[in-house]
Amino acid sequence: MEESKDHTTPKVRQGVAQPNKLNPKLARFQRKRKPKTAEAYVKGILRGDRMLLSQAITLIESTNPQHQALATEIIEQCLPSSGNAIRLGITGTPGVGKSTFIESFGLSIIEQGEKVAVLAVDPTSQVTKGSILGDKTRMAKLSTHPQAFIRPSPAGTSLGGVARSTRETILLCEAAGYDCILVETVGVGQSEIAVHSMVDFFLLLLLPGGGDELQGIKRGIVEMADLVAVNKADGAALALAKQSKQAYRNALHLFPPKASQWVPQVVVCSALSGLGLDKIWALTQDYVQATKDSGFFDNNRRQQAKYWFQETISAQLQALFYEQPAIRAKLQSLEQAVELGQHSPFKAADLLLALFRQSFQK
Repeated sequence: MEESKDHTTPKVRQGVAQPNKLNPKLARFQRKRKPKTAEAYVKGILRGDRMLLSQAITLIESTNPQHQALATEIIEQCLPSSGNAIRLGITGTPGVGKSTFIESFGLSIIEQGEKVAVLAVDPTSQVTKGSILGDKTRMAKLSTHPQAFIRPSPAGTSLGGVARSTRETILLCEAAGYDCILVETVGVGQSEIAVHSMVDFFLLLLLPGGGDELQGIKRGIVEMADLVAVNKADGAALALAKQSKQAYRNALHLFPPKASQWVPQVVVCSALSGLGLDKIWALTQDYVQATKDSGFFDNNRRQQAKYWFQETISAQLQALFYEQPAIRAKLQSLEQAVELGQHSPFKAADLLLALFRQSFQK
């Protein structure tokens, strides 16, 4: 900018034209990527390609119908190579240190020659519908280990804070050669039955502090636990952790026997010092061996597969129900009628279901 001759009005000097931010020859160098086939994904997964495994899991999580169809084909082809891993669910009270424990526990298992996959489910905000997906930053050492695979997934609105795709992801990780699948849940709640229905062994982490803590946990969660571990048993808290161990053990005696006939134990552990981690893994293997000998292990997996078959049908039927034009046209008005007390919820539901049936009779 320069001043005009009268020294009062500024005069704008024409600047240099800015170049295009994009290289005009860029398209010439860009390769057009052809969509991968299910066979390409499967071959990559079976040889342990973590990149293709991640991409296949993304297809599973996608709501795109084409992606879902491709993911289903991949799962079907990987199914014969799955089922050989130990599936271990981990839950615990808030602040118990699940992520720290999983990293130390995972590294401990890897030292014994196993490959570990961690499926960490991140809480989804009910306001923004977003998730942080920060488990890889909380497990820095494990996430960079060549024998480990960590996949954070948003919980969404699924039961128990477990992503709907977790079950299928377990199968792909097993096909990729991982020996132990660790499924981290969002937290303690009665709906944790969702993760229990897809794992072989259920670990409940608790803090040192006495048996009274069990009163703050849903009874169903404690009944599902195959092992209770008192974490953060280090330093000054070690003595308190040992006292809590005895209190928790006494409390577990009040629960009825498990269907597996396995008697849950209580151990103390420390994710920082490594105390008790080897024992937890040894007890997990003892459980697997004992339940395989009794036939419970295989029968439980068959029942889990049946459960998820039924759950998938229910989810697909619900989606099909709300997709119908007749349902969408009447849904809002009937919801308002229920809110105003003009219809009972049951009557309104019957009206919508009648419309749904009529749409398939035409």
